[in-house]
Amino acid sequence: MEASGSSTERTPDAAEQRRPGIIVGVDGSEPSIAALRYATELGRRLGVGVHALGVWHYPTMLYGNYYYPESDITPEEDARRVVESTVREALGEDPPEWVTAGTQKGRPAEVLIERSKEATMLVLGTRGHGGFAGLLLGSVSRECTAHAHCPVLVVHGDGTLRG
Repeated sequence: MEASGSSTERTPDAAEQRRPGIIVGVDGSEPSIAALRYATELGRRLGVGVHALGVWHYPTMLYGNYYYPESDITPEEDARRVVESTVREALGEDPPEWVTAGTQKGRPAEVLIERSKEATMLVLGTRGHGGFAGLLLGSVSRECTAHAHCPVLVVHGDGTLRG
């Protein structure tokens, strides 16, 4: 045990920054912003990298069964913008260098469960944009807690790590 007043917190070294460490599912919702805040503080304390991941897929139909393939906006580009916005909202304009971000095509729960094979921990908000008001745990969080290959932390509240 360490003497009081000393700290075991450290910044992840270069090798740790390259590993995914903690993967955070983000979708721009308040719960996912809170999850990224919490995961970043946890990653700093544990000395592991954090990766914010937005998952996207092509919707089969849009706007009353009409396809809009000529649109300039793609789900991939939209996901990239959402991830960037979530990182800014959670961590400000200058996030730590050991926090990375990206997107991946697929169904959110399936992708996060697959990516959990390489992670130390998966962190999620209680529910995302697709959740119903009042639902305590969203479908992606519920699916991941049941099937992930690593520990899953579901963050409630504002994402402040206390203690």
